[in-house]
Amino acid sequence: MPVPSSTIDKAAPVALGVFRVVIGLLFAAHGAASLFGVFGGAVGTNGGTVAAGAWPSWYAAVIQLVCGLLVAAGVFTRSAAFLASGSMAYAYFVVHQPDGLLPLQNHGESSALFCWAFLLLVFTGPGAVALGSLARHPAAPPDAATA
Repeated sequence: MPVPSSTIDKAAPVALGVFRVVIGLLFAAHGAASLFGVFGGAVGTNGGTVAAGAWPSWYAAVIQLVCGLLVAAGVFTRSAAFLASGSMAYAYFVVHQPDGLLPLQNHGESSALFCWAFLLLVFTGPGAVALGSLARHPAAPPDAATA
């Protein structure tokens, strides 16, 4: 039996919020791996870290960590997602594209997927359970008449 579209529509903000958290944490994990050597370390360094200030890898790792955490938390989501999307577009076209036309040829699948996932968040916003929206819309104080 198909699920009514109204039920799916009601669940959309929650699904978007879960998507945002998962994408943000995955992105932050890439940055943490490169900066601190955790989760197996930086890609291509056999468990090491990227050198501080090395262009573009260190800057990309900082963007990944900071923007990933901001997106996961739902704070400055659109701005952080815009920066993250741009950094992944740069990674794809400058780092991966010279090795082949298609992502399967140049190993740029994760860059392409992150780029498009973050671009989606730029246009949709954070969805449900975002700390940024809680700060803008704090819970109403309890009514003195009901207390």
